[in-house]
Amino acid sequence: MPKMNIINKKYWYFLFSALIILPGLWSLWRYGLKLSIDFTGGTLLELKISPFAKATGDKQNSNIKTSTQSLKLLLTENKFDISSVQFTTNDTYLIRTKPLNKDDVLRIEETLKKTYSEVKEERVETVGPTIGRELTEKALWAIGMASIAIVCYLAYAFRKVPAPLSGWKFGVCAVTALIHDVIVVTGIFSLLGHYLNVEVDSLFVTALLTIIGFSVHDTIVVFDRIRENMRKMSGKSFAVIVNDSILQTLRRSINTSLTVIFTLLALLFFGGESIRWFIAALLVGIISGTYSSIFNAVPLLVVWEEINEKRQKKH
Repeated sequence: MPKMNIINKKYWYFLFSALIILPGLWSLWRYGLKLSIDFTGGTLLELKISPFAKATGDKQNSNIKTSTQSLKLLLTENKFDISSVQFTTNDTYLIRTKPLNKDDVLRIEETLKKTYSEVKEERVETVGPTIGRELTEKALWAIGMASIAIVCYLAYAFRKVPAPLSGWKFGVCAVTALIHDVIVVTGIFSLLGHYLNVEVDSLFVTALLTIIGFSVHDTIVVFDRIRENMRKMSGKSFAVIVNDSILQTLRRSINTSLTVIFTLLALLFFGGESIRWFIAALLVGIISGTYSSIFNAVPLLVVWEEINEKRQKKH
C-alpha cells in the first residue's frame, strides 16, 4: 500500500487555512473584539438571586424562573447599561456594567428586589479604564514575549540540525503556526462578539497563551522526528523525509489532541457559565493548533527549503 503523500498537497493546506483566517481578519478589521470590563473598565456585581419571581396575583408571573436573559432584560428596561449577565452556580449571577457608584449598585439591587424574593450581594468590583488599558498592554506584551522566547528556544534546541537547515528556520515556522492559531481564535471571537455579544476578558488571554504552548509542543514533536530522520535518511530528499516524519507522528499528535478535546467538550457542556467561553477558546485553539502543527508549520519548512534550493541552482 503506497504511503500517503501529505507534503505534496501543502498548498491546499495553506489555502484551507486562508479560508478559515480571512473571515476572522475581516471581522477584526470591521468590528474588532467585544471587550469586557477587564479591558474597558467597569463594575462587576455578583448577586445571589432567588430562582423564582416574587409571588403575585398573577400565578403565571410568579412562576417565572430567573435566567440571564430575564435579568438582563429587566435591568435594561430600567435604564441600566448592562454589558453582560452570567450564571455561575448556586443561583449566583455575575452582572457586568459600566462603572457604577454605590448608589447605582443599590438601585440595581432594589430594582431586582421588586421582582425577586431574595437578592443578596456577594461582591462588587470596579475596574477603572486605566487598569483596563494596562491589562491590554500586558496581554499584548505577554503574547509577543512568548513568541520571541519560542523562536530563541527552538533556534537553540535545533542548533545542531544537519545543513542546509538551521534552528532559526524551525523557530520561525513554529511561531508562524502559532500566530495562525491566535488569529483563528481571535477572528472567531470577533465574529461571536458581533453576532452573539460574546465578550473577551482576561481569561481569553490565558486561553491564548495556553494555545500557544500547546501548538508549539505539537510542532516540536514533528520537528524532532524530522531532525532524527535527516540523519537516518540522508540520501533522500527533504520533502520525503518530512513526509515520513509526519506519518510517523500523526497518530500520536491526533490521539494526544483528542484526549484534550474530549475533556474540553465535557467542560463546555457541563461546566459553569463563567468559564464557558474560556473553554470554547481553548477548544478552537487546540483543534487549530493540531492542524497548524502538521499542515502549516512543517509544510512551510519544506517550502522555505525548496525556495533556497532554487536560489542556489540559479547561482
